[in-house]
Amino acid sequence: MQEAEKYLDLPLEEVIGDRFGRYSKYIIQERALPDARDGLKPVQRRILYAMLRDNNLSDKPFRKSAKTVGNVIGNYHPHGDSSVYEALVRMSQSWKIRKNLVEMHGNNGSIDGDPPAAMRYTEARLSSLAEVMLQDIKKNTVEYIPNFDDTEEEPVVLPGYFPNLLVNGSTGISAGYATDIPPHHLGEIIDGAILLLDRPNSDVKDLMNVIQGPDFPGGGTIQGYEGLKKAYETGKGRIVLRGKAEFETLRGGKEQIVITEIPYEVIKANLVKRMDEIRFDKKIDGIAEVRDETDRTGLRIVVELKKEADAKSILHYLYKNTDLQVNYNFNMVAISDKAPKLLGLKSLLNAYLDHQKTVTTNRSRHDLDQALKRKHIVEGLIKAISVLDELIQLIRESNDKQDAKNNIMQRFGFTEMQAEAIVTLQLYRLTNTDIQTLEREASELDETINSLNEVLNNPKKLVQTIKKELKQVKKTFADERRTNVERDVEELKIDMQTMIPQEDVIVTVSREGYVKRTSVRSFTASNDERPGMKETDDLTFFKEMNTTETILIFTEKGQYLYVPIHQLPDIRWKDNGQHVANLVPISPDDRVVSVIPVEQFHEDQFLVFITKNGMIKRTPLSEYQAQRFNRALVALKLKADDLVRSVDVTNGKEEVMIVTRLGYGLRFDEEEANVVGQRAAGVKAIALKDDDFVTSAFTFDPTHVKTMLVTTQRGAMKQVKVSLFTKSSRAKRGTTMVRELKRSPHFVVQAWPVTTDSNAFVARTENGDTEHVEGESIKEYDRYQTGNYVVDTDTSGMIEDVWPYIDHSQKK
Repeated sequence: MQEAEKYLDLPLEEVIGDRFGRYSKYIIQERALPDARDGLKPVQRRILYAMLRDNNLSDKPFRKSAKTVGNVIGNYHPHGDSSVYEALVRMSQSWKIRKNLVEMHGNNGSIDGDPPAAMRYTEARLSSLAEVMLQDIKKNTVEYIPNFDDTEEEPVVLPGYFPNLLVNGSTGISAGYATDIPPHHLGEIIDGAILLLDRPNSDVKDLMNVIQGPDFPGGGTIQGYEGLKKAYETGKGRIVLRGKAEFETLRGGKEQIVITEIPYEVIKANLVKRMDEIRFDKKIDGIAEVRDETDRTGLRIVVELKKEADAKSILHYLYKNTDLQVNYNFNMVAISDKAPKLLGLKSLLNAYLDHQKTVTTNRSRHDLDQALKRKHIVEGLIKAISVLDELIQLIRESNDKQDAKNNIMQRFGFTEMQAEAIVTLQLYRLTNTDIQTLEREASELDETINSLNEVLNNPKKLVQTIKKELKQVKKTFADERRTNVERDVEELKIDMQTMIPQEDVIVTVSREGYVKRTSVRSFTASNDERPGMKETDDLTFFKEMNTTETILIFTEKGQYLYVPIHQLPDIRWKDNGQHVANLVPISPDDRVVSVIPVEQFHEDQFLVFITKNGMIKRTPLSEYQAQRFNRALVALKLKADDLVRSVDVTNGKEEVMIVTRLGYGLRFDEEEANVVGQRAAGVKAIALKDDDFVTSAFTFDPTHVKTMLVTTQRGAMKQVKVSLFTKSSRAKRGTTMVRELKRSPHFVVQAWPVTTDSNAFVARTENGDTEHVEGESIKEYDRYQTGNYVVDTDTSGMIEDVWPYIDHSQKK
C-alpha cells in the first residue's frame, strides 16, 4: 500500500491567511484586550488567581515576586517571565491604576519612568480590593477550563464584585484592535451601576449625572463635556487633560508656577526636561529656573519666573508646548461575548451587571445546595438525640463504622449522609445545650434557604442583593475624587510678544537653504570672515533683526515657511547653519528662491510672485501670517511644470520688470495685477514664445533703481537702463535686450537690479567656477549691444547662474 502524502499543496495566501487568523484570534482573546466582565487581561487574571491559590493574601506576609511569577508561568501562563512580572508590577503602581490590585514591597518603578527592581528583589501580595475580585470563586460562581497542560483548572473570568474595567481602566494593542479605557472613581461607577439596576432605560446623560468622568490616579483637570459625552455614547472620543498648576508670589514681586498634578501616564522626568529645554533654548522669555521638588509628601514641579514675566501666558505656553496638557483619546474596546467590541459607558456597565447576575445566581445555587445538605444533617442529628440511648446501644453492638451506619439506617431510617454525621459525632455534642444549638441552626438554615430561594426565583431580590453588595464595596473602598471635570475647553491665549526674549541678532540664509541666527557678539568677533558655509554655498540673505520679528522663506515649488526669529537655531557665526528641511519638512528637490524679513504684517504691504511660465500674483503680506511654523504652507497655486522665479515685498505702488531667456524684457506697474488670496494662481504677466521662459523678475522703485545687470550664458554682462524699456501693460511680449544671432546666440541667464546695496555679483559656470564681478566695472550699453565678456567660457564653461554678492563686512 502506497504511503500517504506527508505534505499538502496549498496556496501561500491561504496558508498565511489561516495562520495569521489563528494568531490574531489568540492575541485578541488571550493576551491584549480585557474582558468586559472583570476588566482583566488573561495574564492579570492568572496572576491574581495564582496568588489566591498560594494563599498570598492581604493579611498574610509579603512573598517574593519571583515565586508568584514562577507559579503563574508554571501553571497557567506559559510565556516569558518579563511579561508576567510587568503585569504584576503594573497592578501595584498607584500612578497608573486607580485602585491597586497588588501591594508591593520594594522598588516597583516610579512616575519618572524608572524601571522596577528585578523580581528577585521585590515582594508582593494581593490587595484587599483584589480579594473582593476573587471572593466566592470556590462557590462555582464562574466557569473553569483546563490550563495549558491539562494538569489544573483555571477560571475563565473572576467573580469581580466591583466594576474593575471602568475603575482601573485598561490599555492594550492587538491585531486590528487597540483599547484605551481611562480609570474612574469607584464610588461613581458603583452609583452608575446601581442607577442602571434601578432604571435600566437610563441613557448616557442620566449616567453622567452620577459619573462625572474619568478619575485619573494623578489627578489633573479634564476639559470638554461634548467629547466626554461622545466617548461615553460611542466608546470613542477625545478630552483635554491638563495638570494642576497654581501661581505663588515670592519676595521682590517675582512669581512662580507650582505644578502639583500632571496628566495621566506622562513621565514626570521628561516633562521637567522639556520645560527646562524651553528655558535653555530661550523659546520664550520669562523662565528663570525649572526645579523638580517632588518628595515623599507629594509631586511638586516649580517653574520660577523672572520679574515682570507674564505668568499666565507662560503657563498657557507650557500647556500648549509640553505634556502638561495632553489629549486623551477614548477607545473602549473589550472582549464581550467572546468577541472584541467597541462599547459605550452603558454597554460596559450592562456587561458587568449581567456578569454579576450570573455570579450571584451561581453563588446562591451553591449556597442553597450547601444549606439544604446541612439542614438534612441537622434534622438527622436532632432525631438522633431523641433516640440517643438506642443509638449508642446499636453502635456498641456493631462490628465497625460501616456496620454501624448500615444498622442505624435500617433501624431508624436515616439516610447515608445523616448516618455518616451521627457516627462521626463527638461525645461533647450530646449535651442538652447542643440540642438547642442544633434547633437554632435549623431555624437559621430555614431562613437562609427561604432567602436564597427568593434570590433565585425573584429578579427583584437578585437586584437588591447585587445593590447591597456594591454599596458595601463602595463604603469600604471608595475615596475622594482626584480629577476635576470642566465643561468647556479653555482657549490657550499666549501673548508671544511679551514672552519672546528681545535680542538683536544676525540672521543669515544661504543659497543652499542653511539658516541660522547668530549673536551680535559672535558676529563682531568674526574678523570679517565669511559665515560658516559649504565651499559651494553663498549668502542669499543677511540682516540684523530682532527676535520678535519673522522671516518668510519662499521655495521654488510654491511653498513658504513661516519662521519666527526666536525659533531659529542659535549658531556661532563660524559654524554652518541648519538646513530648512530640518526645521520644516520640505521636498528634497525644492530650493529657496526668496527670503522676506517681516517686522509686522501690515495690510498695506504686498507680496508679488513671478513664475517661470510668466504668471504674476499679488497678495497682501498680512495673509501670510501663520500660527505655527512646523510645516510648509502653500504660497501660491502652481501648474505642474511651473516654478517660482521671484518673490518681492512692495508698498503697492512699485513697478515690475520681467526678463526671459530669449532676451525679452517687460516693464509694467504692479497694479496691473489685481490683489488675490493666498492660495490663488495669479494671472498672465508676460506673453512668452513657445520655447521661451522667465529667467528673472523683480519689483523696483524707479526713483532708486536706474539700471539692471543682464548676464548671458556666453559670459557677457552689461548694465542696461530700465528707462530703455517703455512701461507697458501686463501680458505683452516685451522689448528685446540682446542682439539676435543665428550662430551661437546669447540667452539671458539672470537680470538683477543694480542698487547701492547690491553692486557686486557672483557668476557661476557649468564647471563650478565662480567669478566675482563689481557692478561698477560693467559699463552701460544699449539694448542691442552684447556688453563685456567677463568669463572665458572656453575654459570655464557657460554661465549657469548669477546672484548679488552680499558683503557682510559693510554692516559691522
